[in-house]
Amino acid sequence: MPYLTKPLLLLLCLLVSGECRKHGHRVRRWTGTVETEKHGTSLTKKPPDVTKSRKLKTEHLLKVDDHDFTMRPAFGGPAIPVGVDVQVESLDSISEVDMDFTMTLYLRHYWKDERLSFTSSTNKSMTFDGRLVKKIWVPDVFFVHSKRSFIHDTTTDNIMLRVFPDGHVLYSLRVTVTAACNMDFSRFPLDSQTCSLELESYAYTDEDLMLYWKSGDESLSTDDRISLSQFLIQKFHTTSRLAFYSSTGWYNRLYINFTLRRHIFFFLLQTYFPATLMVMLSWVSFWIDRRAVPARVSLGITTVLTMSTIITGVNASMPRVSYIKAVDIYLWVSFVFVFLSVLEYAAVNYLSTVQDRRERKMRERARSQSLPCTCGISQTRTMTMLDGTYSEADTNSLAGYTEEPMVPEEEQEEMHEVPEKPEHMVVHLSVSSESTTTKKKKSLRALNIIQNTHAIDKYSRMIFPGSYIFFNLIYWSVYC
Repeated sequence: MPYLTKPLLLLLCLLVSGECRKHGHRVRRWTGTVETEKHGTSLTKKPPDVTKSRKLKTEHLLKVDDHDFTMRPAFGGPAIPVGVDVQVESLDSISEVDMDFTMTLYLRHYWKDERLSFTSSTNKSMTFDGRLVKKIWVPDVFFVHSKRSFIHDTTTDNIMLRVFPDGHVLYSLRVTVTAACNMDFSRFPLDSQTCSLELESYAYTDEDLMLYWKSGDESLSTDDRISLSQFLIQKFHTTSRLAFYSSTGWYNRLYINFTLRRHIFFFLLQTYFPATLMVMLSWVSFWIDRRAVPARVSLGITTVLTMSTIITGVNASMPRVSYIKAVDIYLWVSFVFVFLSVLEYAAVNYLSTVQDRRERKMRERARSQSLPCTCGISQTRTMTMLDGTYSEADTNSLAGYTEEPMVPEEEQEEMHEVPEKPEHMVVHLSVSSESTTTKKKKSLRALNIIQNTHAIDKYSRMIFPGSYIFFNLIYWSVYC
């Protein structure tokens, strides 16, 4: 038994020493150290970059948990400068009715936060997505006078955070914003509009945060392919100033200004040309016979209703402003010209009726005065035919009657004293051949056409076109 004890103890010691050697080799492999014993020397590597180490988390590397990021950098000290630059991706729409515009842009902020500095032998930055933004301090920039805005989230939140070893931070996000634009439509549609997108810190005054354009005018860049259907983009430029609020103080405010000039060709085709054609169409009634009442009345009513439709369509796409627009002046003057053409025919018709009535009375009076008086003359028949043109066949039917010239009333009184003559009939005829009759009818017809064209129509053919041309010359010289 004593002989077996010693070998067992020796075997146990060997097993324990073997396990210790295996454990030491495993520890050296996980710590990444390499020990080589070759000719009594050791091979060493350069110190590893902690930014590439797999063991350190982002929070540990940037020391997020070691600082209170609810406060701004250098809290209690001077104002922290925050540079801004913007790249306009698209100008989506301009709404005259709502008086706003929609723009998509890349908004980038630059500042320094020493709490985020880290050691790096390569001096390379680290880039993160939007998940780290919620754990650190970022500027609270908002859009002044914005109606709607959102950060794009397809396929993930379009937010990028880049941190440099010395603590400089780049914070970029992709935003679409709809902001108000105070538009002046007094020269619409021959107008130019200037809109502004304003950026400002919501909580920090100019004593805590100094907002500025990072590279001056070069801080704003645009895409050359940006275009709008109704506007020509003339220029983009940046400005900055201080904004004062009575309850909170002064704030730095940045402006993105852009000027738009409206394309006129669309409105020429849709508004100006139709209105001008309606005015010219109303002038056609001046060449229509004044006795053609249905034709002239229907033409006047059609042009008036068409002008009313054009005016209603233009105002439906415009805000209800309290001042007069340039297009309103043109349309309403055109409407007045069309309406005056209707009133012109009303005046012509009325005056023609009065004139015809007066002429009818004069003819009746003249006829009554030209008839021979047969009062007190017995057994005498007198027939007077006035204003007639008769052929020889008509005169032959009057056989048995004596032709006498027309006798004035004074001579008739003297004739009353003459002894009675045989019964006779006084006939006043204008005897002519058939060819002469045809010529006179044609001449009378032409004379009637000339007489039926009222003097007001003659003057209107010159006054209306001349006045409208004069108005157009003044209008386009003022607004163009």
